[in-house]
Amino acid sequence: MLPMLRKRSKATVSLDIGSSIVKCLRVDHSSDAPLITHFAMVDLVPEAIVDGEIMDRDMVIEAVRECFGRAGIPETQVVSAIGGRSVIVKKILMDKMAEADAQEAILWEAEQHVPFDIDDISLDFQIVKDDVGADQMEILLVAARKETIQEHAELLREADLNPVIVDVHSFALQNCFEEIAGGPNEDVVGLLNIGGETTNLAIVQNGVPYFTRDLAVGTNRLVEEFQKRFGMNDDDARRVVANPASEQDLTAESLMDAITDVADEISTGVERSLSFLRTSGDAEAIDRLVLSGGGGAFPGLAAFLQERHEVEVDVSDPLAAVEYEPEIFEDADVERVSPLLTVGLGLGLRKVGDKK
Repeated sequence: MLPMLRKRSKATVSLDIGSSIVKCLRVDHSSDAPLITHFAMVDLVPEAIVDGEIMDRDMVIEAVRECFGRAGIPETQVVSAIGGRSVIVKKILMDKMAEADAQEAILWEAEQHVPFDIDDISLDFQIVKDDVGADQMEILLVAARKETIQEHAELLREADLNPVIVDVHSFALQNCFEEIAGGPNEDVVGLLNIGGETTNLAIVQNGVPYFTRDLAVGTNRLVEEFQKRFGMNDDDARRVVANPASEQDLTAESLMDAITDVADEISTGVERSLSFLRTSGDAEAIDRLVLSGGGGAFPGLAAFLQERHEVEVDVSDPLAAVEYEPEIFEDADVERVSPLLTVGLGLGLRKVGDKK
């Protein structure tokens, strides 16, 4: 969101701190195609991060240090991201004017649309449409609490890293999706990143984010469901959620039964978001859904959502869109890991000066 680099590096190091897993990547931009040269991920202990708030700061810092140590990344400059209730992404209408004049007017406009004190936020904006009639234009407004940005940056510094860009989770999702798709397209696409505690939903079209929302449901709900249904302890339930094929005794039918309530909550969140878009006149329907994150590839979920919403549903595969050194994934199942890296790769593909 707030670029601070002074020159473009040939490599970008990204850090994605999720509620359950910390992921880091190093992306080399010196060739025609992006090349992942380093990678690692480290599990966080349950409840280290709750509702997007860091509850055990020391534990998170240690996990970040361990992640970078495992990856062997030589740089300390990193691109990371924030999200949740502290970030507002919203399209607004304002009087048509030059961008330089909009710089002055945007503070007043933000006061009407952002539920934070204007002195407590960092603002950015982009003119989406310079003429929507009635002498007005459409603006994409992005606001984040300064305290959240500062706390995030300070945590990284305590982990011996230098934060050079603090981005927004939903923008990183979109950035990765467009890299995989070969650029923006006319489809109205719902990007669902299913994490441990939260599912991030971003609805985009033609390179513009129409709507972003955090749904209070994630893979931790699956953990609870497996414990209740199958009598598993916490460790076993998390192992199965991370890799369903590891539990030979569970059939596809029993797995589907277990995820139905969670899938239904995600589906309801998508439908409510679409209803909002219809009301605002932005879109009548979603053309596609793309799933990512730790729960994105869970068996049966894509089929459930495809049947419920009658749209194409894909699982994000960011590693198919870039090159990578095979040995960095030698101890991991690439097919299972790939959806987890959607936000991290979206951050790693960032170019300084991007505004979207």
